[in-house]
Amino acid sequence: MDVHAIEARWRERWQQSALYRTDFDTARRPFYNLMEFPYPSGEGLHVGHVYTYAGADTFGRLRRMQGYAVFQPMGFDAFGIHSENYALKVDRHPAELIPANIRRFRDEQLSRLGCAFDWSRSLSTTDPDYYRWTQWLFVQLFNAGLAYQAEAAVNWCPQDQTVLANEQVIDGRCERCDTLVVRRELRQWFFRITAYAERLLDFSAGEFPPEWIAAQRAWIGRSEGAEIDFRIVDQSAPLTVFTTRPDTLFGTTFLALAPEHPLVEAVTILEHRAAVAAYITTARNRPERERTIAADKSGVFSGAYARHPITNAAIPIWIADYVLPHGNAALMGVPAHDERDFAFAVRYNLPLLPVIAAANAELPYTAPAG
Repeated sequence: MDVHAIEARWRERWQQSALYRTDFDTARRPFYNLMEFPYPSGEGLHVGHVYTYAGADTFGRLRRMQGYAVFQPMGFDAFGIHSENYALKVDRHPAELIPANIRRFRDEQLSRLGCAFDWSRSLSTTDPDYYRWTQWLFVQLFNAGLAYQAEAAVNWCPQDQTVLANEQVIDGRCERCDTLVVRRELRQWFFRITAYAERLLDFSAGEFPPEWIAAQRAWIGRSEGAEIDFRIVDQSAPLTVFTTRPDTLFGTTFLALAPEHPLVEAVTILEHRAAVAAYITTARNRPERERTIAADKSGVFSGAYARHPITNAAIPIWIADYVLPHGNAALMGVPAHDERDFAFAVRYNLPLLPVIAAANAELPYTAPAG
């Protein structure tokens, strides 16, 4: 039995009968079974692609048996550093290489999987008929004030010469080439998703896993609280911090600035500048995710102090990498009522000052006696 001939015959019949095409004008129960497009930036697909697409295709077939008109498209994410690096590697122009790769991916691999892809609606992100709409959409966002430029720290791969998402940094290295990742300040484009924070945090329209909701809330980063000014000793400009717990102000025992805070150099006294500079060089190269979730909080004392706005007590100013360069990039350390501040205070022997006793709540840690 020639299984390859049998498979080829059935694939041809499916194509001729347009079995997997979806007519949206007549579909009573349309179902979009979407999956991530591959990068046509290599010799071909790998087993990870097959694992992903076969599983998604199985689910699509289940929905088809349940009476849904399943739309299952496939395309190629052909723009970007993946394609550029592969073109450089094989010394061929991307305009020639990428279409050839797409044909190989589609005709020699994806089609032979037998997945129920609707190839009549296939697309490539390098197709002008496609990216003209992404450009149009960007213009609409820009005109509405929802796209803007700003300086921000990014993960930078010196080998690939590209920015990496936090998820693409593994143990401080690029997930693709294993090069040590560095932090750089770049002027870049942002979308003002904060304008939609309320709607993005409304999960009432469906059922979502609790861990998914928690990740979404952390990503959006919407917080309600207050800004508080601390007067820096021997300086005129105040240090403004943001807190979601202004009721714990009396428990402040230290202030912490992100290594990227613009006041770091100004507040650091002469005797501490070498130590602060060395710490900042290391801290800035740590991915943000690592900085926020690491169990051991690190920092360096600036040698400076600020005055508590109510008690006038002298509060030491530290530089700490668990403070991120967003918003005020500064916080008031209340180790008796915040888990991360507690870990930092314990490491550097800073005092704890409990100021609130909750009758029906427990701290996420046990504060030491005294």
